[in-house]
Amino acid sequence: MNTKRRIHDSIAGGLITLGVALGFYVDPTWLLLPGILGVTLLQSGVTGFCPVYFILDRTCPND
Repeated sequence: MNTKRRIHDSIAGGLITLGVALGFYVDPTWLLLPGILGVTLLQSGVTGFCPVYFILDRTCPND
C-alpha cells in the first residue's frame, strides 16, 4: 500500500472515530463529523475527486 493511501485512510479513520467518540461522550452534534466524511467518501467514489488526495498531491508530489 502506498504512502498517500495509508495517510488518507489514517486521516479518514481517525476523524470518523473521533467524531463518533465525541458524539457519544460530549454532544450528539459531533455525529455530523462522521456523517459529512461519509458523504465526502461517497462523493469521492462517484466523481473521483477526494479533497485529502488533492492536498496530499500538492504536499508530497513524488509518491
